[in-house]
Amino acid sequence: MTRRDGAELLLLGALWGASFLFMRLGAVDFGPLALVFVRVAGAALVLMPLLLARGEGPALRQHWRAIAVVGLVNSALPFLFFTLAALALSAALMSVFNATAPIWGALVARLWLGDKLGPSRALGLAIGVAGVVGLSWGKADFRPGLHGVSPALGIAACVAAAMLYGVAANLSRRHLGGVPPMAVAAGSQLSAALLLALPAAWAWPAVTPGATAWWSAGALAVACTGAAYVLYFRLIAHAGAANAISVTFLIPAFAMLWGWLFLAERPTAGMLAGCAVILLGTALSTGLLRWPSHSAFRS
Repeated sequence: MTRRDGAELLLLGALWGASFLFMRLGAVDFGPLALVFVRVAGAALVLMPLLLARGEGPALRQHWRAIAVVGLVNSALPFLFFTLAALALSAALMSVFNATAPIWGALVARLWLGDKLGPSRALGLAIGVAGVVGLSWGKADFRPGLHGVSPALGIAACVAAAMLYGVAANLSRRHLGGVPPMAVAAGSQLSAALLLALPAAWAWPAVTPGATAWWSAGALAVACTGAAYVLYFRLIAHAGAANAISVTFLIPAFAMLWGWLFLAERPTAGMLAGCAVILLGTALSTGLLRWPSHSAFRS
């Protein structure tokens, strides 16, 4: 990668890491449904003009059904689950569970598309799942917290969201191969907004959210979703998908940093250890890291 690519990768990691901070800051005032609607609707307002300026509107019209499904599975539902979890879990802990998305993606690809994993990737799956179990152990308290959501429910919501990301990656691979990425990005946010419009109107808070919540919702929409998608696809185009996906390893670090700076959330030793195990599993399951073969040890 060039220096510019590296800088953009760091910026992308910072933006996606900050999304967990902004979910924490906005979830209480808005509630999950309303906050996610503002996020995806705002992101659609950022991305749709870019799509039309690139002349890729016909691709969205041609593939709108598959894009709408991806909008549900890759945005509406996982954003909703993470925002629900934000009522009970720290930004750092949510980001660590988010890092398991490539692990679930590899598992779905094996079960659904028949992809061969190989020993190294299979080991990565096992390590990643073990990391999830270890990180959840002892934290899955079923007693509701201050905002009515228990840590156990928050953990389950995070894992479900990460699994949905894995499903969405394989849906896109199977049904949207060759479709311009901006059409998928903009169309998925627009479809997510349309799907959530009525539920969000029903769940809209009776008390107007405060300024901090509104700023957080705006940052989620414009920076952490709209601008982040542009950066991500730019990185794929300039540095390749393998380099772009390495942002997975930066997100927890930035989420921990922002949570510590702005919410006084201090990562525990157990959380850092669980994060390291999960990221090792992610690296192996995605092929970014390969376990040495037996031949490597032969003279």
